Amino acid sequence: MKRFLTNGVVLLVSHLITAYAMLDPMDFLTLQSIRKSMDDLPGSNYFASWDFTSDPCNFAGVYCDGDRVIALNLGDPRAGSPGLTGRIDPAIGKLSSLAEFTIVPGRIFGALPQTLSQLKNLRFLAISRNFISGEIPAGLGELRTLQTLDLSFNQLTGSIPFVVGTLPSLSNVILCHNRLSGSVPPFASLALTRLDLKHNDLSGSLSPAGLPPSLQYLSLSWNRITGPVDGVLSRLNRLNYVDLSSNRFTGSLPGNVFSFPISNLQLQRNEFFGPVQPLNEVSIPTVDLSFNRLSGGISPLFATVENLYLNNNRFTGEVPGSFVERLLSASIEILYLQHNYLTGIEIDPTVEIPMSTSLCLQYNCMVLPVETPCPFKAGRQKTRPTTQCIERKG
Repeated sequence: MKRFLTNGVVLLVSHLITAYAMLDPMDFLTLQSIRKSMDDLPGSNYFASWDFTSDPCNFAGVYCDGDRVIALNLGDPRAGSPGLTGRIDPAIGKLSSLAEFTIVPGRIFGALPQTLSQLKNLRFLAISRNFISGEIPAGLGELRTLQTLDLSFNQLTGSIPFVVGTLPSLSNVILCHNRLSGSVPPFASLALTRLDLKHNDLSGSLSPAGLPPSLQYLSLSWNRITGPVDGVLSRLNRLNYVDLSSNRFTGSLPGNVFSFPISNLQLQRNEFFGPVQPLNEVSIPTVDLSFNRLSGGISPLFATVENLYLNNNRFTGEVPGSFVERLLSASIEILYLQHNYLTGIEIDPTVEIPMSTSLCLQYNCMVLPVETPCPFKAGRQKTRPTTQCIERKG
């Protein structure tokens, strides 16, 4: 029959046979299905190279090992370039050798296909800053080699499947900026270094042994998580970033958390209570404990902090003299002590606070020795009503 074909058609058939010969037929058909389910956003030409009359292993974002696709990076990776639109075709599960699957930020919508659970060799899954909705498939718990799971900045709902926490090789879990609810599952992987679940609707409490000591980055801010964290934090001495702010955590703070090798400790806007007692001089540059229920005296060991937020708590007593020395030498950049029950600070009223230092003392049980600009949210009242101070003292 070939003698009846034009030269152009013969050439097309020849190219298709060559493509099939170079790539596993199932992978070839799967790439076709993926292409049909997605398009370039205006200004993107990512799919321009996806000409199925040529070798698919030369397509942009397609990487092969022999006749199988092992990595699929969909979209132009250049920062700021337009992404893709469409859905993730369930056929993705047929790329049985796939180890890496990413989609650049764009307008991919719909649910994650359940067929992702068939990708037994998958190590890296990153689909962030799109419009993925629905729930995280529990089938991801079958991907026992998965190391990175990044589904951040989407519209995911439902809970984090418990089985995801059992994955033995996880090193990065980034699910921030979604609409996830339920509790934080225990994570078993001793390779886990980054856990980012901020800006969701998570609740419940943290299991004391639910986070591995390998963690270096922990962000749970802007959720509704409750319960104590002293048993959790005291085990995580490798942390170099901690943000538990804007939750409903309770209980006391372990003294060793102030010795962690971190640059920014964010525990503000919770319900922590009791005294705060670091074990040593605090070398963390920024410590924010504001808007809690912490009480007792302010430890002089905090005087070495450059940016210290202790405002809106229940601290009492005098501000330690070591703070004054650091203030006047401009070693402290921010010292917010407003809205507590502090009774004084030994500072000469005629002294000039360095311009580079922000000091706020208002709404305490003291006559302010110096007038300093405070944040607008601190209000206009300079001191607490005497009745509140007497009641506190009593």
